[in-house]
This record gives sequence, structure tokens and C-alpha cells, in this order.
Amino acid sequence: MRWTVHSEKSLYTDPWIDVRAADVELPDGHRFDHRLVRRPPGAGAVVRDGQGRVLLLWRHRFITDTWGYEIPMGGVHPGESPEQAAAREVREETGWRPGPLRPLLYTQPSSGLMDSEHHVFTAEGAQRIGEPEDAWESERVEWVALERVPALVRERRLVSGTSLSALLYLYATEPR
Repeated sequence: MRWTVHSEKSLYTDPWIDVRAADVELPDGHRFDHRLVRRPPGAGAVVRDGQGRVLLLWRHRFITDTWGYEIPMGGVHPGESPEQAAAREVREETGWRPGPLRPLLYTQPSSGLMDSEHHVFTAEGAQRIGEPEDAWESERVEWVALERVPALVRERRLVSGTSLSALLYLYATEPR
């Protein structure tokens, strides 16, 4: 059943977010106001080291007041492709330059509330180029065994939606 959108107006906008109200109608004729968020696309990467490990950030998220592992990820800048953004984010957040990237996963992490698109790539190998440019991004950067992913999910040490989706997808499709 497709909903009909009669109108949409911005309630608050800044460079990061556009909170909107939409006048929507259900197929049965019921009409109501719905809130939604418009966001620019994001891109990230799962970087592997050839030893069964992935490069992750251990970081605190103040909004949920939780700690967890995440893949390097951020916004796609104007004029930048998602692949370029993913490579840049890995360099800035980890201090590692990823090898050639290839698409891994496309996700819309909360399609009932926002239109955010996340493009996730994977890279086989990386070269250490120095310290992370964005030291505030994480408490630490570490190589974590991919086989630990299910346990990290159970322990609530891997909860970020896009990171969880990408790592579980890779774990499930990885030949053993």
C-alpha cells in the first residue's frame, strides 16, 4: 500500500539535518501529519587486514550514552562520490589508508523516519599513514577479529545500525 504525500514543509534546517512535517494520506483515506528527517548520504568502509580482522573504532555516543564498536563512516561531501567519502573517512578517523574499495552494502538505516542513505564499501588491506586526523572520533582504533562480531552483538558492544548491518553481512557471507 503506497501512501500519498500531499505536502511537505521544513520545521528546522541546518547543514546536518532537515526536520520536516508531511501531510500524508493512507490508502483507506485516513490523512495525518507525519514527521520525517532529510539527511545527506553517508559512506563508510569495512577494512580487512588479511588475517581475519576488521578495522574498528571504539567510541562513545553521547545521544544514547553508550560505548560501542563502529566502522569508520561519515557524510558524503558535495562533489564527492560515496567511494571517495568512504576512503576519506577511513583516513581521517583511523590514520589508515584503505586499499581499493568495492561496494559491500547499501542501507537506509531508519526508512520510517528519515531518508538517509548509507553506502558501505570493503577494502582488503590498508596502509598506516599516521595518527587519526579526527582524534575526537574515538577512544581507540583497533583491529578486531571478524569471528567476534556475533559475540559483540550479544554483548551490546556492537549496536550502531549501519556498522552492525555491514559487519553481520560480511560475517554471514564470509567463506569459512
